[in-house]
Amino acid sequence: MSPRALLLTGTVGVGKTTVAAAVGDLLRERQVANAVVDLDELRRAWPSPPGDRFATSVMLANLSAVAANYVGNGFATLVLAGVLETAEDRARHAEAVRVPLTVCRLVADPDAVHRRLHDRHRVDADGLAWHLHRAGELAAIQDASAVEDLCLDVTELSIVEAASRVLESWDV
Repeated sequence: MSPRALLLTGTVGVGKTTVAAAVGDLLRERQVANAVVDLDELRRAWPSPPGDRFATSVMLANLSAVAANYVGNGFATLVLAGVLETAEDRARHAEAVRVPLTVCRLVADPDAVHRRLHDRHRVDADGLAWHLHRAGELAAIQDASAVEDLCLDVTELSIVEAASRVLESWDV
């Protein structure tokens, strides 16, 4: 199998990281060598570089190195979870992984996203407020930019159902 990458994108709280892990599990069950990477972990540093609010430059440099390492060691299928906002973002991610990139946007009813965010940030009122605002902001940005190849509404799906549908849509 030729190397390739799948990037699950969507607003905060939609389930990108959780579904990416489940996709990796299903690929393992199918004996497909894969690596799952949460792009937020590749940017987790403080403080962010000046002018780079979300440390995107750091994340992309790390993604380039991590993707090369995984692909170079035979993990031909990369499953990524992260946020894309623009066509330029998509191009920069594709350049970083250096293999064909498919983007799948996960969407969910705003009420479902808000419930997930409330569960995740139940002891962090400031974090909850920021994420609730960001969820709506990102949804509008992603609606306008439409950088995805595939789109999947996960509102009523279990994690395993969502992962299975992603793989069906990705033709795996």
